[in-house]
Amino acid sequence: MIFSSGTSFSEKSKYLIIAEGNTDKAAVLNLLDDQNIVTSTTLFSIVASQLNLWEKLKPGKYEVKKGQSILQIVRTLRNNHQAQINLVINKLRIKEDLAKLIGKNFESDSATVINFLNSPDSLAPYKVNPDDVFTMIIPDTYTFYWNTPLRKIMNRLHDAGNAYWAKNNRIASAEETGLSPKQAYILASIVEEETNKDDDRYKIASVYLNRLHKQMPLQACPTIKFAMKDFTLTRIYDKYLQNPSPFNTYRNKGLPPGPICTPSPKTIDIVLHAPKTEYLYFVAKSDFSGYHHFSSNFAEHNQYAKEYQKALDIYMARKQQKAQDIAE
Repeated sequence: MIFSSGTSFSEKSKYLIIAEGNTDKAAVLNLLDDQNIVTSTTLFSIVASQLNLWEKLKPGKYEVKKGQSILQIVRTLRNNHQAQINLVINKLRIKEDLAKLIGKNFESDSATVINFLNSPDSLAPYKVNPDDVFTMIIPDTYTFYWNTPLRKIMNRLHDAGNAYWAKNNRIASAEETGLSPKQAYILASIVEEETNKDDDRYKIASVYLNRLHKQMPLQACPTIKFAMKDFTLTRIYDKYLQNPSPFNTYRNKGLPPGPICTPSPKTIDIVLHAPKTEYLYFVAKSDFSGYHHFSSNFAEHNQYAKEYQKALDIYMARKQQKAQDIAE
């Protein structure tokens, strides 16, 4: 019987999480029973005692696959064959996003993570601060165990970031644009938020680099959304531009004190290889294609801007009318 199927669930697999302090026999048997994992906790207890599980069991997250025998499940726990958990980092905008992501998948809860990310002392070994901590994180998939300490998770992210910059002459490319790697990352985060069109991203990066070199304000709308913590805004009104946040690039010259998201590695490379242009302005095209008009003088830019604002007014009016029609 110990060699036949010992699982009692219909799913492909279930995870058994054994927290620190819950490795005793009674606690584990209760977990198995409460989560309906094994067909017989009595048989499990007998086999576990025979294989000295209770002396060897360690905290962790273990995967139990449908159809596994009691013997196989006990051996998985006894041999500490923990499930590997993927930390998938795509675009994150605020520290709370990362805290929730880690808290959802690992033993460290989100409150512990956010306290770590807001602590200058905790971040000091990585040479970042609470504003620019994301500059050490390259979006990718990272594999850990459920109970991997938070410090080890952050160490891994930091090491992966250093490895990214060590490849393909990226540090030298950043220096050629007049930026440090950290500054290039921050600029890439703005470019990332401007458009999903890679060919436009090259030109947008050139605009911002030109503004930086001319000591012009970046006047990047995505930084206003970040400053207001409202990423649903479709129109930036003048009143928003008065936001006192240091991330407001309309009021403050130069780059903001940190990134406004975790940009993709591709976008970082786009910034590092931005073309040389004379562009100083850009505005979305009035056809809402996601592409932009680029200009080297304000008069031309202003003409395109008026076209876009007119199209946006018409679009918003139609949207409002449609909502009213549905309500009626």
